[in-house]
Amino acid sequence: MDTDVEALMSNAMETASAILAAYAFSVIGALLILIFGLMAANWIQRWVRSALDRIEAVDPALASFLSKIVKYTIWVLVFVTVLSEFGVKTTSILAALGAAGLAVGLALQGTLANIAAGIMLLILRPFRVGEFIDADGIAGTIMDIGLFATEMKRVDGLYMMVPNSKLWGASVLNYSRNATRRLELIVGIDYGDDMGQAREILLEIAKSDQRVLDDPAPVSFVNSLDDSSVGIGLRCWLPASEYLVASWDITETAKRRFDEAGISIPFPQLDVNRKPDETEKEAA
Repeated sequence: MDTDVEALMSNAMETASAILAAYAFSVIGALLILIFGLMAANWIQRWVRSALDRIEAVDPALASFLSKIVKYTIWVLVFVTVLSEFGVKTTSILAALGAAGLAVGLALQGTLANIAAGIMLLILRPFRVGEFIDADGIAGTIMDIGLFATEMKRVDGLYMMVPNSKLWGASVLNYSRNATRRLELIVGIDYGDDMGQAREILLEIAKSDQRVLDDPAPVSFVNSLDDSSVGIGLRCWLPASEYLVASWDITETAKRRFDEAGISIPFPQLDVNRKPDETEKEAA
């Protein structure tokens, strides 16, 4: 009995020795590939992040996302290489990963579309944090631009989160990007009033306002001949940051100055003539 046990132990030791001898280099090689591969992935991630951070056009969120994608891609390559050290057919693994990626992509079409749109928004930057935009009716001040959605603050103070795909597919009107904006004010005056005097008043209002820029110089003109009034126009340029308040002030001042000068601002009027019927004619 002891002889059989000793023989069994001896065979087991020989088998283990043979397996160890056969796979020793594979195990050591796999461990080295795993250790150095993961270290290289972390180092390359930091290098990519540092390189992207030096590019002014690349948003920090985009730089972080791309560097992580590089890291995870290297991880996949490292694990596939480790498995190949043990004789595993990597082609089947890559095919399985490809099929899994396709299935995930089909299941997350909307999410991936938002990520792709977020990347394009962060690269091209049609708007930045703090700017006021209108994207086909989606209007507000940008609070944060993420990879999935953009956070905005509406003019009424309400919070709004918009999927990036909606913003990327819309025409974006950015009210804050340019430093200056043109104000165009049209005031209707009566046909009997002096057009030249009205033009001079509007021009004086613009020139006396310190917010109005000298270049381009403000201009006043006759804009239209309407049914009930003559449209007198004023065009001037203002700093974008002061546009809204300045436009309110200039409009109010124009109404007050016209009243002081006796220039009326008519409203549309409609004359209705009623034709009497036969009974009314007989009574008359």
